[in-house]
Amino acid sequence: MAGQIALTAGSAVAGVALSQRADWEPLSLFLLLLGLSVVSELFRLETGNLHISATFLSVVLAMTLLGPTPAAVLGVTTYLVNALKVRASWRATLANVSTFAFFPLVGGLLFEALGGRALEDDLPAFILAVLVVFLSMNVLNFLLIAIDIAIVDGQRIRRSFHEIYFPLAPVEVAVGLLTAGVAVAFQGGDLPVVGLLAVVGLIFQYLLSTSLNSQDRKEKLERRTRELASLQVGLLSTVLQTLSLRDKMTARHSAAVARYSREIASELGLGEREQDVVHTAALLHDIGKFIFPDSILLADSKLTDEEYELVKRHPEQGARLVAQIEGYGPIAEIVLAHHERIDGKGYPNGLVGEQIPIAAKIISVADTYDVMTSRDSYRRPVSSREAIDELRRVSGAQLDGDVVETFIGLLEERTITFRHADDADFEKELNLEARVRLHAAPRAVAV
Repeated sequence: MAGQIALTAGSAVAGVALSQRADWEPLSLFLLLLGLSVVSELFRLETGNLHISATFLSVVLAMTLLGPTPAAVLGVTTYLVNALKVRASWRATLANVSTFAFFPLVGGLLFEALGGRALEDDLPAFILAVLVVFLSMNVLNFLLIAIDIAIVDGQRIRRSFHEIYFPLAPVEVAVGLLTAGVAVAFQGGDLPVVGLLAVVGLIFQYLLSTSLNSQDRKEKLERRTRELASLQVGLLSTVLQTLSLRDKMTARHSAAVARYSREIASELGLGEREQDVVHTAALLHDIGKFIFPDSILLADSKLTDEEYELVKRHPEQGARLVAQIEGYGPIAEIVLAHHERIDGKGYPNGLVGEQIPIAAKIISVADTYDVMTSRDSYRRPVSSREAIDELRRVSGAQLDGDVVETFIGLLEERTITFRHADDADFEKELNLEARVRLHAAPRAVAV
């Protein structure tokens, strides 16, 4: 506040010192610009926290067609009229008065330094000078506001420029050129030509409001996408947690397969995005087992033919459930194919070799290994070495040979483990927050 008071007082002193009688001639021009500015401000457009009007254009025209002091008086007067209308707080009034008192003086002096009215005979130079003043003061005006926001609200200046100013920069350049055109048109001293400013003002308000509304809609859409992602992934997490309560073994098995699958995908050179997709599909690959009755889900003996036929339906049921989640189509395809075999003897569609998605091949290998080695498996667990021998035995028929050898290489080079009895390992693989980010991001992955 002390800085704003000093800026206002200093600008007032400078304005008086810089004021010349010639700057106010013709007075009718000043009054026309002032009237246009006030009317535009009274009917300004509001988008979010931003106010849009043609005041800035009027101030820039006053800088270039009159002088620094008239421009400052025009800006301050316009704001004070509007402040009375909206009953602005003294804090907001001080901030805006200091801004409107300062940057018009700087802009007027900059225009004179660039050559001022002496450039009227050099049309390109005159247009360039007006454009430079417009854009420079536009940045200075925004910077003064951004500094105030940074001090009061704690928002970094760089963030203000990135989120608010930069998206509007092309519009500002276009309006700057239009302003220069009006200034050129007035060189002949024809006052009615300033009526063109009304058109410029309307164009300015329309283009800027359209741009801001587009940005606002984008932010709302992104926020809605994140909220929807959180809801949908939260529901999936709840399903997995519920599955864990009903059948802890299957839920922990899915988490283990997810860990192994990510490691394999990384070793095969899949990108981070594809690794996330493989990991998510592995977490959900057995979610279709919800259709199983307890007699199958908790069975400790060999299944009947009828029961086995029901078991073979779980990829389709799981894929159908996952496919209902927006954006999870690729993951549903992987879930559907995770029991396919390289030799075509798998289910549900009997896919062969390259017809099977690479992610499904990865999950199939990790699935087979964990079923054999986990201590909470329905079968008697075997050692890692025995499981490796079995993977090699079925390699090329049931499982993809390259994926098998990649996984075996990982097992032999370093220890990859999953503690089925440890809730921390299970929760780590669910990693709900990361899954929300994944779901909210654009989905353009082919696996």
